[in-house]
Amino acid sequence: MPIILFLILVVLIAQFGFWDTLQGVLGAVGMVILLLALLAAAAWATARLAFRRMRGGR
Repeated sequence: MPIILFLILVVLIAQFGFWDTLQGVLGAVGMVILLLALLAAAAWATARLAFRRMRGGR
């Protein structure tokens, strides 16, 4: 599997150039990080609401 990702990266560099490819890869990594942060925030908010309901709310 890693060889396929490497070959895709090589093809992208050949077609679009190094800096455009680097920008695309970093953008994709940034989107994954933002998605994980959003999921963590949603899980925290859900847990907080559930905890408040179990305690009877304030």
